[in-house]
Amino acid sequence: PRNYDPALHPFEVAREYVRALNATKLERVFAKPFLSSLDGHRDGVNCMAKHPKSLSTVLSGACDGEVKIWNLTKRQCIRTIQAHEGFVRGICARFCGTSFFTVGDDKTVKQWKMESPEYGEEEEPIHTILGKTVYTGIDHHWKEPVFATCGHQVDIWDEQRTSPKCSLTWGFDSISSVKFNPIETYLLGSCASDRNIVLYDMRKSTPLKKVVILNMRTNTLCWNPMEAFNFTAANEDYNLYTFDMRFLESPVMVHMDHVSAVLDVDYSPTGKEFVSASFDKSIRIFPVDKGHSREVYHTKRMQHVITVKWTSDNKYILCGSDEMNIRLWKANASEKLGVLAPREKAAMNYNQKLKEKFQFHPQIRRIAQHRHLPKSIYCQIKEQRIMREARRRKELNRRKHSKPGSVPLVPERKKHIVAVVK
Repeated sequence: PRNYDPALHPFEVAREYVRALNATKLERVFAKPFLSSLDGHRDGVNCMAKHPKSLSTVLSGACDGEVKIWNLTKRQCIRTIQAHEGFVRGICARFCGTSFFTVGDDKTVKQWKMESPEYGEEEEPIHTILGKTVYTGIDHHWKEPVFATCGHQVDIWDEQRTSPKCSLTWGFDSISSVKFNPIETYLLGSCASDRNIVLYDMRKSTPLKKVVILNMRTNTLCWNPMEAFNFTAANEDYNLYTFDMRFLESPVMVHMDHVSAVLDVDYSPTGKEFVSASFDKSIRIFPVDKGHSREVYHTKRMQHVITVKWTSDNKYILCGSDEMNIRLWKANASEKLGVLAPREKAAMNYNQKLKEKFQFHPQIRRIAQHRHLPKSIYCQIKEQRIMREARRRKELNRRKHSKPGSVPLVPERKKHIVAVVK
């Protein structure tokens, strides 16, 4: 007996598997993530900021004190300001998008108009605040006219005043970055060079006393825009750590893949993924709940990547690097840009579902995960794998030849944390 109902086809799974395999192969064929590079800076790009209201506007600050405003649709610079003497250490836009703030090595905080000056007008800042020490970072509150700077302490400023309304200190070390929480807007996080991550509450004059000390220094952190308590820290020990600020005893996830210090991290607006920039001349995209990256981007010319941003429409990634370029990448490497016909869209969604259905099949998994890497990164990954394996073997041997219970099993998540100070 044979059932002629096409819905009950005996080879349905086999057919779908072949389609999924072809879809996965085509995805790798069409994966061309690099779109363009914005060149114009005369020194390494040190920091970037997104415009809160305009998708096509992005600000960048360089190591020679120059700030450029870019139009991403035309892919060209629309304005250049000589903002500081020495490095531009930090840059952030005001929540309404009418002005932006920069801090530099010349101990000043400057506020600039977002619009270009009229014909014949001088390029002057709206306000200049002279500080006592060098500021290393700045971030603006998401809803109020308040911003925070960091240097040897965290200062919280009112836009109308020339002295900070409160200064928060913890220890005596320099603080490399400070970030406001986008949801619980009165919370701040900061990273200090004595390996601490300190959390502050703007409504109190002292730190929250929630401090986590890691094995190595944290360069910067980024709050998850969808989950109020979660943040990801980019560390010198090649890893990224996602923490829940209520349970700092161990990170929620350790993200390992980079082979050199991680210098910057930024979340996608969906809060499901983040992008990290590293000293190893590559950027990687990590899902929040996975320990390994789903994507790695690199080009032959790209040097140490210092700063990275994920655009607010979740489609593109911008990264600024040592060799004076800002590069524009697709967030989804094989995505087709432009208008899609309804049939194209339906076919794409169908293929996506097939790939998800068969993602754990060995053949499909092998094709989907394969990436070509620069020789330097490839060799370092190999070397680190050998080192990790040796450490694991040593620990197993030590446990085998010791008194039972004398060598405790330390989970991977707890290995990197030295202490938590409440």
